[in-house]
Amino acid sequence: MQYRTFGRLDWRPSALGFGAMRLPILDDDPAQIDEPEATRMVRYAIDHGVNYVDTAYPYHRENSERFLGRALQDGYRERIKLATKMPCWKIEKPDDFDRYLDEQLEKLQTDHIDFYLLHGLNEKRWSDMSSLGVLRWAEGAIASGRIGHLGFSFHDKLDVFKQIVDASDLWLFCQIQYNFMDVEYQAGTEGLRYAADRGLAVVVMEPLRGGQLTKSIPPSIQDLWDAAPVQRSPAEHALQWVWNQPEVSVVLSGMSTFEQVQENVASADRSGAGTLAPEGLKVYARVREAYEELCPIPCTACKYCLPCPSGVNIPRVFEIYNDAIMYDSMERGQMVYENFMSEDERGNLCIECGECLDKCPQQIEIPDWLKKAHEVLCQN
Repeated sequence: MQYRTFGRLDWRPSALGFGAMRLPILDDDPAQIDEPEATRMVRYAIDHGVNYVDTAYPYHRENSERFLGRALQDGYRERIKLATKMPCWKIEKPDDFDRYLDEQLEKLQTDHIDFYLLHGLNEKRWSDMSSLGVLRWAEGAIASGRIGHLGFSFHDKLDVFKQIVDASDLWLFCQIQYNFMDVEYQAGTEGLRYAADRGLAVVVMEPLRGGQLTKSIPPSIQDLWDAAPVQRSPAEHALQWVWNQPEVSVVLSGMSTFEQVQENVASADRSGAGTLAPEGLKVYARVREAYEELCPIPCTACKYCLPCPSGVNIPRVFEIYNDAIMYDSMERGQMVYENFMSEDERGNLCIECGECLDKCPQQIEIPDWLKKAHEVLCQN
């Protein structure tokens, strides 16, 4: 395992971090984690050098933290730094800060969180948290030992990111969406460097863009990868690009199978900042341009928009529509939508209540896209 730096902290994180958001599940139910297999995956990663494990309050319908509390028994908790996140959207009054942290500590079966993040900050959420005194509260939680260090995860525009970074000296780290497609999206490369220049560690999420960069590679893009000077799988291409950035501290991967853990651990062993040759980097630029021409909806299937009050399975609708457009397979998309998507989950049930808009990290105009996708995919 390769190890990197973590801002101003005298500690070296593993290049690969284990993200506990896409664990293997049973009966296609996100709330039912396949615990024996998921435990095997987490412990394999730790046994092979991973020392950063990330989760959050809502993952797996609020069961990810409970699972990790059990999976990290038998001495595994002591071998890693544990990160989880405050569910900021649930905070209504200052007393809620302690209430949710205490609940998370109980679920995780630990007396402290090494790295605690304010989850999914955007301009409004940061304003709400600030007005409730979250930084004063965090100072007290750190002083009491319940939190080791404070950070935030982010989904908004670059100028908002910079404002939050500059808002406090209490920040040790931040977490941003970053991959070779998102160099100018949200914080992007400029935000990555801005935070690092100010001494913050930067943890990267969505390095594979929710799997979009690894699934059913279009022939035009596969041709570009085939012409690359070094042959890798699409997943390793994407991961190595992020690891190539010296400002990146940890790359999180939400792994769903044991094979993915093995592959990503091996890939991390081969990683390093500044290791990609200029000719190889040109291939990424060409692939980026090709993808941008194909993908209409920037959904990463994070499922923050769920549950929808009307029952719409928003990520699934978008996945079918994107696949149909990106892979030029509209007939197949219509067949999948008609035959494999329940009528009570389709896009036409959207009542445009707007609840999903506040939750979407990608700031997608969800109701508009649901209407369009349904019109295209439903032929009845």
